[in-house]
Amino acid sequence: MTMTPDTIFDRDTQWQSWLDVEAALARAQADLGMIPAWAAADITAAADLDRLGRDTMAADVKLTMAPVLSLTRLLGKAAGKAGDYVHWGATTQNVMQTGRLLLLRKADTEIRVHLGRATARMGTLAQEHAKTPMAGRTNRQHALPITFGFKIAGWIEEMERAEARLTDATTRMLALPFGGAVGAMHAFGAQGRALNRKLAADLGLRELLVPGRTVNDLFAEYVVQLAMLAMTVERIMTEVYTLMTDEIGEVTEQLDKGTVGSSTMPQKVNPKYVVRTISLAAELRGLASPALETGRSSHEGDSVANHLLSSVLDRAVPLAWRMSQSFAETLTRLTPNPARMAKNLSRSKGAINAENLMMALAPMTGRAAAHDIVHHVLEAGCVSDLATANDITLHLSADEISAALSPALYTGDSEVIALEAADVARALAMRLNPTTDA
Repeated sequence: MTMTPDTIFDRDTQWQSWLDVEAALARAQADLGMIPAWAAADITAAADLDRLGRDTMAADVKLTMAPVLSLTRLLGKAAGKAGDYVHWGATTQNVMQTGRLLLLRKADTEIRVHLGRATARMGTLAQEHAKTPMAGRTNRQHALPITFGFKIAGWIEEMERAEARLTDATTRMLALPFGGAVGAMHAFGAQGRALNRKLAADLGLRELLVPGRTVNDLFAEYVVQLAMLAMTVERIMTEVYTLMTDEIGEVTEQLDKGTVGSSTMPQKVNPKYVVRTISLAAELRGLASPALETGRSSHEGDSVANHLLSSVLDRAVPLAWRMSQSFAETLTRLTPNPARMAKNLSRSKGAINAENLMMALAPMTGRAAAHDIVHHVLEAGCVSDLATANDITLHLSADEISAALSPALYTGDSEVIALEAADVARALAMRLNPTTDA
């Protein structure tokens, strides 16, 4: 079944995930001799929503208002004599939570595929623009010269941290919450722990010591890390959005032919992809607080917390999927403008390099004195005065002053950092999505 952000948690997808859990339960129980092997085979064969009938299932759920009960009843009927062994010792929440985990794993895989594409693109940009000079900005003002590749290096390293946190949370979350009515495997006798181990292995999940129904913290942590990922994506995209303004113009989106920016202003071609990504990221980031509310569950089972958790997951995971997809698309369409970067860098006529001139003076005057000399010249006049100020020419030649004020010669370790970050991005893209052409 092909899944999208719109269908990952829809009715039919969830029902089929529950059937997958029921089939896996039967197989694990058959392996332990708890039910006959033939019954497990027949239950597995019958555990298909097409076979049960969607309309029949919907009608029964409307009557019972207990969807897992309806599902097991219809599965039992479809499995014939094997139906006597359906849902053997299980409880509703076991099936629903485990089924949701299977869907979460599929969605997480898709999220990582798109993040892999995005990271690979950042690596390419860092490599290609490791030497492309631009103005570094602090407090939204020109600070020191950097390269565009260096800027992207910061994005890459933050994405690496986001991936590490998300992977850690995902590993913890993908644990089997299947422990019967309260988590102690009562209905399975002495084979409870063995059954849990078998079922976890069949579903590719890890085991929990207490496989209870109030393990919401595992899901809450995952949503919080999706929100942290959204924070990173939003930060990167907001920088891109700012660099797209007419006044800066250092990057643009490559839009398809025929794209229109405004119905009333013919000259406008507004950004399309970056704004959508920022909007999705902001919405997802806002779900961190509701996610934390879901962990305040009570005792060994709490339907209130579980209903809230389902609601948060239903919003957060499709949002994360769409955001990651949009993030990758935006970066793919991102087009740097080195000429505009160079023009903006030259706006201060070399004043952006004042630190470099200060450090050239410092061995002769001391750092504090050098700072004051350069600062006072700029404060009283303009950049050209630096070449004639007595306190500077006493120590430095005209060529030395000119070189010190050349932005392209003062980008620090920007290039080497950008190239190292490109390697980091390639490795990260492969971790996120082994099929990525990084």
